[in-house]
Amino acid sequence: MEISSQHWDTVYSTKEHTDVSWFQANPALSLHLITSVSDSTASVVDIGAGESLLVDFLLDNGYSNLTVVDISEKALTAVRSRLGDAARHVTFAVVDITEWEPDHVFDVWHDRAVFHFLTDDQSRSAYIRIAERSVREGGHLIIGTFANDGPEQCSGLPTARYSPEALAGLFTDEFDIVTAHREEHTTPWGSSQNFSWVVLQKKIGRDLRD
Repeated sequence: MEISSQHWDTVYSTKEHTDVSWFQANPALSLHLITSVSDSTASVVDIGAGESLLVDFLLDNGYSNLTVVDISEKALTAVRSRLGDAARHVTFAVVDITEWEPDHVFDVWHDRAVFHFLTDDQSRSAYIRIAERSVREGGHLIIGTFANDGPEQCSGLPTARYSPEALAGLFTDEFDIVTAHREEHTTPWGSSQNFSWVVLQKKIGRDLRD
């Protein structure tokens, strides 16, 4: 389905960043997965960053080649303001991820809770093609989605749900699975959301930009 920038601008205009279901005061698992496959010299892109604090934590860990991508200009404007002078280490891209054309490849691609909003084959295929082209050989793709027993919708939109095996299977043409994880996320109001996570590595000799 088509996901509009207007929808997400409205979400971020009407709710505090601490009052959305996906808020994490400490994005510990994302940070662990990123730092387990890279060091602070890596180029990292956070897909569907919204107003997440992950970029703050990465900066605190010495990362200085960061890109945050979101369809909501409202969200990324708030992040830029929050970071202040540290925003010079971050590239901001306001774009629908299924239409993005980055001008370079990344060492690490991180996506927490964007891919599961792509509920039709066309948008999923577009995302997969862009991810394949945007991660360097030997680089890593880290994706977290709602698990099979996770929510069927979020922010008024339907979601797709995946086991780690099914999620990894969508990317096996260009990536090998490294690890898989299950996460129980607690929302700001105390309910639970189950997530599937995979860490995938781009196969050598599969750089589609050549």
